[in-house]
Amino acid sequence: MKRPAAQMSSMLAASLAASPVAAQVYGDGVGMWHGTWGWGHMVVGGLMMLLFWAAVIALIVLIVRWLSGSAREQRPPDRSALEILEERFARGEIEREEFEEKRRLLAGQAGAQKGR
Repeated sequence: MKRPAAQMSSMLAASLAASPVAAQVYGDGVGMWHGTWGWGHMVVGGLMMLLFWAAVIALIVLIVRWLSGSAREQRPPDRSALEILEERFARGEIEREEFEEKRRLLAGQAGAQKGR
């Protein structure tokens, strides 16, 4: 009766040795948790975590700036073309003749727009 038990145990050992799980654990001699990367997966995982949190923080900062910037930002009051022309003449960017010509042109445009 010992013979069938011995055959059974040898068959069980042979089937376990040929199974994929046994090949993963015992096949390369280092085990399945210690692959060829070494500590590389820990470094890459840490960097990815830092990148993720940096992106989250940057997104929050951008949203806060966008929300607060729109309320703070004010347009300067609109100036008329004649005021801009007078400023240019006062700074010396244009001569008196050019100033007078453009002022007459602007006065004509203003009259034409009022007549519409």
